[in-house]
Amino acid sequence: MRVRELAEWLGATFEGDGEKELARAASLESAGAADLAFVGSRKAAGQALASAAGCLIAPLEFPNPSGRTVIRAPEPRTAFARAVSRLHPAAAAEPGVHPTAVVAETAELGPGVAIGPHASIGESARIGARTRIGAGCAIGRRVTLGEDCVLHANVTVYDDCDIGARCVLHSGSVIGADGFGFAMAGDHYEKFPQIGRVAIGDDCEIGANSCVDRAALGVTWIGEGVKLDNMVHVAHNCRIGRHVVVAAQTGFSGGVVVEDYAVIGGKVGIGDKARIETRAVLGSGCGVLSSKIVRAGQVVWGTPARPLKEHLEQLASLARLPGMRKELAELRRRLEDLEGDEGADRGRGA
Repeated sequence: MRVRELAEWLGATFEGDGEKELARAASLESAGAADLAFVGSRKAAGQALASAAGCLIAPLEFPNPSGRTVIRAPEPRTAFARAVSRLHPAAAAEPGVHPTAVVAETAELGPGVAIGPHASIGESARIGARTRIGAGCAIGRRVTLGEDCVLHANVTVYDDCDIGARCVLHSGSVIGADGFGFAMAGDHYEKFPQIGRVAIGDDCEIGANSCVDRAALGVTWIGEGVKLDNMVHVAHNCRIGRHVVVAAQTGFSGGVVVEDYAVIGGKVGIGDKARIETRAVLGSGCGVLSSKIVRAGQVVWGTPARPLKEHLEQLASLARLPGMRKELAELRRRLEDLEGDEGADRGRGA
């Protein structure tokens, strides 16, 4: 694809050789003459000067004294992501149902649907147009999948779950498994029936081996545009707002509410019925106690989660403890020496 064509498709401006052909996207370090790379930071701007990339996507203010071929964009990383999808389009799936797949007679398949080997589609399921269902997927009864979804191999969607359009579910993800609900009956636990469902909005992405549990009663709800990394667990009756991003190995206990545009780091643990308000940021590894409220826009870290400034102050105090212990030991030694000298003086006076 020519630089001029790519810039026009991105709605961006370019300078340099607009007729240069671009074949691939690459990093600044590995890019060659036919490759596209991007400049996303000041450090990268320095690396760009030494890069052999045929074209750079760079910020509007990027200096270009040597007259390199550059596409200028207000958000270079976003523009580069779009360019990658254009230069490296996903392989088109052949519409149709593989001979080894099992599709219930009452299931409804939209036009252009592709169902891979050994997949199964349950009774009264509805699969939207152009949706791709990979090998070994299990789609339960009365499941609804929107248009243009991609389910990679071995995804499981239990009965009565609704998934919006343009969603991506990676291998091993499980939607609609029972929530962890048990009641003590005398000397043993009895299962609390999980009869709710899961609803996932449009344009969501669920990472590999992530689980979204069905509600005990009602709905576990994932808003539009949510991005869950690998190995994330969303428990029963959670409500995750729009455009929330969650990094790997994070766990949400039952009944957690996360409002729109929150950012949650990896290995975060959130207790039941906690509330994370809009645009809050939870640092990696922090722990939010049950029923805790993290206020809108707040950045928290540590366990229990606390405002970042307070967390850093406590870390600084902890770092000083070894030195303080040495000082305390020295003071104790001096005090013992003084007490010893006073005792000797009293002995001589006697």
